[in-house]
Amino acid sequence: MPVNPNAKLVENLFAPDIKQEPTRAGYGEGLKRLGETHPNVVALCADLTGSTMTKKFADAYPNRFIQVGVAEQNLVTVASGMAAAGKIPYIASYTMFCPGRAWEQVRTTICYNDQPVKIAGAHAGVSVGPDGATHQAIEDMAIMRVIPNMQVFAACDAIENRKVTMAIADTGKPAFFRFQREKTPVFTTEETPFEIGKAQVYWEGDGVAIVACGPLVYNALLAARDLEAEGISCMVINNASIKPMDEDVVIAAAKKCGAVVTVEEHQVMGGMGSRVAEILAQQCPVPMEFVGVHDRFGESGEPNQLIEHFGMGVGSIKEAVKSVLARKK
Repeated sequence: MPVNPNAKLVENLFAPDIKQEPTRAGYGEGLKRLGETHPNVVALCADLTGSTMTKKFADAYPNRFIQVGVAEQNLVTVASGMAAAGKIPYIASYTMFCPGRAWEQVRTTICYNDQPVKIAGAHAGVSVGPDGATHQAIEDMAIMRVIPNMQVFAACDAIENRKVTMAIADTGKPAFFRFQREKTPVFTTEETPFEIGKAQVYWEGDGVAIVACGPLVYNALLAARDLEAEGISCMVINNASIKPMDEDVVIAAAKKCGAVVTVEEHQVMGGMGSRVAEILAQQCPVPMEFVGVHDRFGESGEPNQLIEHFGMGVGSIKEAVKSVLARKK
């Protein structure tokens, strides 16, 4: 099995009973741990403390928590003011509403002033499910990565999301990190490396490089396993750091494999895959395919059904690999 030993993934990576936990749980746990070590960390929420898992921090440190209410633009501006006064604010809402509804305030009050506010975007992607298109944020990485000073992250599971939550505390920079509502496989470990600006190779291969982010990294691994059995060698990269992105790993993968497939629970225009394409267009042009949402709004449905419906399932990733491999040849 060509799992990268340096990644130290869990041993039962493909076990049917692999642990399932929502990535939002990693935010709640990471924020609570930060409260113990960082007295300047404060948390603010837009009336969604339970859904975003901010409640763990609020219960442990009530004097450092502010319930702003359903007022996302105010959430952003209050946090920016607190950051200017020396605090490290973590603000949370559904991604569609913050940064979605509050984008101008994020741009002007946080990023223009380079204030170290951390924006936790919960319920990202189509896997929000029955909430439908109005609540399914699939444009968020695009609108955030274009703002100067803003860092952007998308963790692959709950453990990595906890690491992201904690790693961004001391950067002194604004940050946005998205995570999902539904339970997804937990396949990294405490030892699995996470570093801002670095990508990790989780599966070794030399035929096609699959560059993925968020919980769909697991689908990419499943696809790589199946394709290996068919004689198609794939590399799988967990690209959790969207901005800054690990250009060296992306370029090296393109040079080694000669073809790239990007996978994200997001619009293919402007997201993680677009940034990969920008890098390779300048440094190492190769055939590419983009797995994600293709210029349409979300729909109501069950999370797993929607992942399949929008072409982000294991089968769709395999098809993209075979398509780009044909172009490579």
